[in-house]
Amino acid sequence: MPKIAEIEDTPNPNALKFTLREQLTWGITRSYDNAEQAKDDALAAALFNIEHVTNVFYVDRWLTVTQDGGADWKELARKVAEPIRAAPAADAQAAVTVAAASSAYADLSSADQQRFDKISTLLDEQIRPYLQNDGGDLHVLGLDGNQLSVHYQGACGTCPSSLSGTLSAIENLVRSIEPDIEIVAV
Repeated sequence: MPKIAEIEDTPNPNALKFTLREQLTWGITRSYDNAEQAKDDALAAALFNIEHVTNVFYVDRWLTVTQDGGADWKELARKVAEPIRAAPAADAQAAVTVAAASSAYADLSSADQQRFDKISTLLDEQIRPYLQNDGGDLHVLGLDGNQLSVHYQGACGTCPSSLSGTLSAIENLVRSIEPDIEIVAV
């Protein structure tokens, strides 16, 4: 049972980040925007059974819950803490390294795969740690010519600054290695 070590506010006023003492996963991200998506995940399904929960995002030792803005966080945090505490810790024997490339990248040419790898490394080093610290993340959906499609996860998914300032900062950073790139959030 993962015990909650800390509960933190995020830049998104509708999201809270729960830092845990035990792993929920071993590097595998779980992100759900509704109860239907979460139906096969016991923890996420239990969280969506709580009124006002609109998004569940977790990986390793932290979990972010987003609400619709209609609940008091003190009361809601107590409610969501129950299924978090009841969730089983990840089995160390089940640690998996995700090595398979996503189908979104499977059709890339060798040159585009190299471009994509450089962009991913840059995002891994310069962007994701900050987004994860704030209870969110960024998933790259694909590279098509000079357009990189990304999807914000967790607290970043509904944060007003993610679609303005953060997206602009990401685009400026990636343009340092790909001057003609356009970043599109979907």
